[in-house]
Amino acid sequence: MTGGGPIETATAELAEWLAGAAGDAVPVGPPGSGPAAGGLTLWPLELRPARQTRGSGGPEPYRLVARYLLAAGGPEALATLDRVLVAATGGSGHTLVLEAGDPALWVALGVPPRPALLIDVPVQVTHPHEPAPPVLRPLRLRQLEMLTFDGRVVGPADQPLAAMRVEVVGQPYATRTDPAGRFRVVGVPHDPQQPGTVRLRLTGRGQVLTAEVDPTDTDIVIVCAPPTR
Repeated sequence: MTGGGPIETATAELAEWLAGAAGDAVPVGPPGSGPAAGGLTLWPLELRPARQTRGSGGPEPYRLVARYLLAAGGPEALATLDRVLVAATGGSGHTLVLEAGDPALWVALGVPPRPALLIDVPVQVTHPHEPAPPVLRPLRLRQLEMLTFDGRVVGPADQPLAAMRVEVVGQPYATRTDPAGRFRVVGVPHDPQQPGTVRLRLTGRGQVLTAEVDPTDTDIVIVCAPPTR
């Protein structure tokens, strides 16, 4: 078996450790199956939840516990099972669970009850993430200008539109036009080195319109056409 996903890798690593502890290869398969039916067999039995941790250094791996059944196929395998038991209780880092005598387990597997151990192996699922790109230039801090600009909202024939709500898209600032259709926008960040337009959203008279304006224009006029029916 070659390591691939987290469960496959955990199974391969456990089988490799068992081979060293038992002195012989331990095949992966249900108890009582295959040519090693009289020896030890290793079988992944279930996945159990594990406590998750939280951190601030990126995505945390998902943690779980894979429970394996290590079963002896017959009396000749007891000595091998003893060697595994001694190795596991000698500080190997593997967690043994002596609960493999449940008759329902053997009924489900379709084999007679036999000496066995449950081995819990911690498993974690990691998600690769792209590292942050290197900083190639010195960090420079610049204070952006805050612009204030005026404009008008009119309808057909240059008719002023009053009480129109005017808001800067992406900013918390909003105002309304006065009886002459005029508005003033205050505190819009502006980068002189990268000038650009400001996007406004206009709401009123049953319409929601957007307009892009040049904040440096001294005569900003937004014409709202009447809604089509």
